[in-house]
Amino acid sequence: MTLDTTFAIRPATPADVPHIQSMIVELAVFEKLEHLVVATEEKLHEGLFGPQPACEAIVGEADGDVVTFALFFHNFSTFLTKRGLYLEDLYVRQSHRGKGYGSRMLKHLARLAVDRGCGRFEWSVLDWNTPAINFYQSMGAEVMPDWRICRVTGAPLEALAQG
Repeated sequence: MTLDTTFAIRPATPADVPHIQSMIVELAVFEKLEHLVVATEEKLHEGLFGPQPACEAIVGEADGDVVTFALFFHNFSTFLTKRGLYLEDLYVRQSHRGKGYGSRMLKHLARLAVDRGCGRFEWSVLDWNTPAINFYQSMGAEVMPDWRICRVTGAPLEALAQG
């Protein structure tokens, strides 16, 4: 692993939205989920920088180019009675992998969670993504084998809300 001394992490700004949006599409293609992407730059801008932001993002720059992003938000643990930091997505452009940027982004978010008094820092990973699972475990993450994500979206969400 080669660490690039020109790599810097900073909070995302509105000018970063096009970069983040393009990496979201790259991530969806990698995960074979591009058919689910309906995100637009406008919606992303609203979620990050609108009057009631739903999430935050950091970006990593190498030689001034945005090459990685992490999008996250706070959740709450009733057992800990503390908020947590939930990482929705972390992505490093293919051409910049293997340089330690992903681990630097995770460490940055872990520091942010500690600084904000969070009791947890958590995220999800696809069960087939063995390289990511191994990477996360090498960083100290525990893969929770007894937990499954439950999701209701689209028409089933509308039906549940009405019934």
